[in-house]
Parts: sequence; structure tokens; C-alpha cells
Amino acid sequence: MLKGLEQRFTTRHQSFDGWLLLSALALMLIGWVMVTSASTEIAASLTGNPYYFSIRHGIFVLAAIGVGLLAVRLPLWWWREKGPMLLILGLLLLVLVLLVGREINGSRRWIPLGIVNVQASEVAKLFMIVYVAGYLERFLPEVRRTWGAFMRPLAVMALIGFLLILEPDYGAVVVMTGCVMGMLLLSGAPLWRFLLIMVVVGSGAVMLAVAEPYRLQRITSFANPWADQYNTGYQLTQALIAFGRGHWFGLGLGNSVQKLFYLPEAHTDFVFAVLAEELGLFGAVGVILLFALLVFRAFRIGRKAELARMPFAAYLCYGIALVIGAQAFINISVSSGMLPTKGLTLPLLSYGGSSLIVSGIMVAMLFRVDAEVRRSQRRAAAPPQGQSSAPPERQPQGDES
Repeated sequence: MLKGLEQRFTTRHQSFDGWLLLSALALMLIGWVMVTSASTEIAASLTGNPYYFSIRHGIFVLAAIGVGLLAVRLPLWWWREKGPMLLILGLLLLVLVLLVGREINGSRRWIPLGIVNVQASEVAKLFMIVYVAGYLERFLPEVRRTWGAFMRPLAVMALIGFLLILEPDYGAVVVMTGCVMGMLLLSGAPLWRFLLIMVVVGSGAVMLAVAEPYRLQRITSFANPWADQYNTGYQLTQALIAFGRGHWFGLGLGNSVQKLFYLPEAHTDFVFAVLAEELGLFGAVGVILLFALLVFRAFRIGRKAELARMPFAAYLCYGIALVIGAQAFINISVSSGMLPTKGLTLPLLSYGGSSLIVSGIMVAMLFRVDAEVRRSQRRAAAPPQGQSSAPPERQPQGDES
């Protein structure tokens, strides 16, 4: 039965991965609808146009698709060769945002470029994945055997993490660190190294948390947000109210009450709470399943690339899957009160041009890996040049005349 289902839903004989396309486009379109629904009141209050954020988000969606169509045409060798240069560019952007960045809600994360703002951490996230994938291809045996080769990507990540903490953007630090460690783990590095590093990093995280009162307050408030629901627990309590009002099937599209100036950042970091209120448990679970499908297909493409002896492509897919999966998990967990509040967007769904475009490039890179793996498989299955794949003709036995 399982084999029959696998044959029915396989994309082996198709020219591209249809499940990946379905999940990515569905998330982008659902995101556009939910951003429109969640932002009408705040947009009307700020600009007088209730569809201001919806129009901008629609432009970002089209830009993400357009940039993705360009990125899918870039061969993998281009990304592999440009990896170190892209990493340097990402570091320069993180330094630049500290110098000329625009400060919003106490964080300096955006570089103003006229009508748009570029979030440096989103760009650096993509470039870090490309660099680590290329590094693992070049030094895979050394990474598995020696501490020096194993620690070099983590040293680069420490530098990026330091720059991100200065913004501050702790959510990006968690996602990127988890991504790099996950890529190293999937490369075959010994597990005990990760356990040792997790103890060290965990101790450092605790020290950072208790160093500033507001950080400790933010971390502890999620455990019981109702204890101070009008101060530190306000955002989370409003999100939980939205989840509670949604019940099984939701209040209906556009009928959210929490978006009416109760829930801050309703169309950005907490759009999933509005989605749960309007579409209910079934709508929320449906979106989670779409993310699970996208991440699963990314890992599946990476595994096929690894079996086809394309290590750079494989680790690139693993890194993209880890980033999208981790960021979606953290955003949804924050909205539902499972984790402390972090300023992380929901990939492909939340409002934000930088996040959408970078996510679009990541999905395009998955399609490129899938195309090159399929081409490699067809080339391996083709008969050697000069030989025919047809069975040889039967030779006559004796005189048939």
C-alpha cells in the first residue's frame, strides 16, 4: 500500500518537483490574503488607504517570484565559486546596518534604500548557507576528523552573531546558529562535539539573558503572560485570545477582532495568530502542513543530490530546509506562547520585502538543484554513446531460406 502511494505521488517522471511548487505558491498566496486581512485597519489609520500594506505586499510577492525566476537560471557552480565573496558582502551589510541602519522598535536592522528597506540579516542568512555548503564540499573529510576544520564555520558564525547582537536581532542569531550546526551534523561530524558546544552556547545564552533585565523579563513573561497582561505579557495574551476565538473553523476571513489595534504587529510577526482566529484550527494546521511539505521536499531534493555525488547541492538544500523550518517553527511557537517573543517573520507568509525575496531565492535554488539532479540522473541512465538502448536483433540460425 505504501509503495502504491509513493508511486502515485512521486515526481520522478516529471520535469520539476510539483509538491515543492505547490507548497511555496500556496504559502505565498495565503500570506498575501492574510496580510491584506490583518493590515486593513492599521493601514487605514496610518495612511488613509486600507490596502496600503496589501499593495506593497503584492509587489513584494511579484518581486520574489521575478527574482526567483532569475535565480533559478544561475547554475550551482556560480553559487559555489562566489560563496566566499558573498559571505564578505553579507558581513559588510551587517556592519553597514549598524552605521546607517534605520531604527524601528529599538532595533537597527534595516538599511534604507529610498522606498524600500533591506534587512541585512536576511541577506546574510542566505550568503552564510551558500558559504558553508561550499566549505563542506571542499573540506568534508577534515570536518569529520579534526576540530580545526569543524570550528572554522562556527568561528565565522560567531562573528556574524556578534554583529547581529549589536543590532540587536537575537532571533536571527538562533536561526543561523542552528542552521550552521545542523549542516555540520548532517555532514557526518561526531555528535559529541555538538553536545559539548551546546553546553557552552547554552551557558553563554543564559548569561546574555540575565545581563539585561528586559531580556530576562521577556523570557519569563511567556511562561505566565496573564501575570502582567497589560505590560510585558500584552502581545502574547492578545495572540492567545486570537487563537482561542478561532476555535475549529475560525470566525471567517476578514472577521478578526484582534487585528483591530489589539494585537501589535498583526500583519508581520503575529500574522499566524490572525490566521488562526479567522481560519481556525483547521486553517492553522493546514499552513503548518504546507511548511512541513516544503521542508520535507527540500530535504528530499538534498538527499537525492547527495546520492548523485553533488555535495554542494546537497548541503545547500539542507541549509535552506533548516532555515525555513526553524524560522517557521519559532514564529509559530512564539505566536502560540510556546517560546519567548522574537522578532522573526514567517517565511513566505509574513509582510516584509526582504524576507519574501530571500525566501523566493531559496526556493528557486531548490528548484535549480532539483533540475541539475534530474539531469544528472538522466545522463547516468542513458546508454553509452555509440550504443543503442534497443535489444539486439535476433541473428538467424543456419540457412533460413
